[in-house]
Amino acid sequence: MSSNNKNLHLTVQERIIIEKGIENGSTKAAIALTIGKDKSTVGKEIKKHRELVHKFSYKINCANMKNCSHNHVCDNCADFKPFTCNRRDRSPGACNGCSKYTHCRYDKYRYKADFSHKKYREDLVDSRTGINMSYEECKAMADIIVPLIKAGHSPYHIVTNHPELNISEKTLYNYIENGIFREFGLLDIDLRIKTKRKITKKASNKYKKREDKKYLNGRTYDDFINYTAENKNLSVVEMDTVYNNGSTGPFMQTFKFLDYSFMFIVYQEEKTVKSMVEGVDFLEKILGKDLFSEEVAIIKTDRGSEFCDAEVFEKEENESRRTRIFYCDPMASGQKGSLENNHKEIRYICPKENDLKDLGLNSQEKANLIVSHINSQSKEHLKGKSPLEVMEFMNPALYQKFKDFGIERINKDNIVLKPYLLKD
Repeated sequence: MSSNNKNLHLTVQERIIIEKGIENGSTKAAIALTIGKDKSTVGKEIKKHRELVHKFSYKINCANMKNCSHNHVCDNCADFKPFTCNRRDRSPGACNGCSKYTHCRYDKYRYKADFSHKKYREDLVDSRTGINMSYEECKAMADIIVPLIKAGHSPYHIVTNHPELNISEKTLYNYIENGIFREFGLLDIDLRIKTKRKITKKASNKYKKREDKKYLNGRTYDDFINYTAENKNLSVVEMDTVYNNGSTGPFMQTFKFLDYSFMFIVYQEEKTVKSMVEGVDFLEKILGKDLFSEEVAIIKTDRGSEFCDAEVFEKEENESRRTRIFYCDPMASGQKGSLENNHKEIRYICPKENDLKDLGLNSQEKANLIVSHINSQSKEHLKGKSPLEVMEFMNPALYQKFKDFGIERINKDNIVLKPYLLKD
């Protein structure tokens, strides 16, 4: 194929050639030569669009697994050796056509031309939809724009005298028409001359950076269903975040231990990937590595931006796996409905539209207080027992860990699910 093809996007026919090349064991360089692309283009295409079709069932990918004579020391094993595979990890970069595919128990990746082209088309649409702006950036822009529009300034006057906005007059009109600043009190009717341009169906009103969805590979809700069907004895924990003010916090990182119907809260000052990973680290520190790996074998959460880096949640610093994370479908809170029910109870104590710090939520100790009262309630689905009573009966070691941390059973008549619980 001609080298003039180098600057064009990959076609479905070229992706079929890539798939066939992988099956035949061809190198990336050989495949690139065949379709007239650079070797790096082929390598990036395979890495980006290959699909995780099988997950290694052990805690860590150890090359010495077959001859292992140790028990329960994976986290600190002197004989640990990371498993690597030249065909999967280097060239061509996927497991298609591998003679060992059927018997291999490690993570397997397949490259499929039709799936890859579909993902490419979806990514192309996503990259051209919405506004490439975080909530904080949008608020900073609104702080400039809204008062001026309210004072009767025209969009042209605003963008001309505020070059720091770095947008055109037309873009500002589009933002206002599409309701980007509605939350900050600005509607298109506030314009001196209401614009008439048609708003497209694909207009986006969400404050988020354009999303890289590679983290979802092998971690969707369907993958969760399939994985738990094959591993029925693994414990599942649901994770989410509760807050009233997305800019200033505070934030409650919530965990629901489904085996005991027990909810735990980590108090957070920020809602970032880093802080949420530190929350999981904190939970692991409370429980200890062994108990954590048993009780938090699987984490199910939503696709919030604070949870979107799957690998940092799943892996320790030494690259060993501590848990597996899966993501619910968009707008499907029912897929972690058990935790959502607890959030309703949190709202009895921390109502919406209130400053949580003014209510008294200002420390982990106050979060522990919420946890203690909510988990001391008798539950109908637990036959009149509380989650803490169930945990103490089913797993005394886990119960003791949380008790040592400050979670306590509250006398049934002394339970409080009102905002005054948090007052000093």
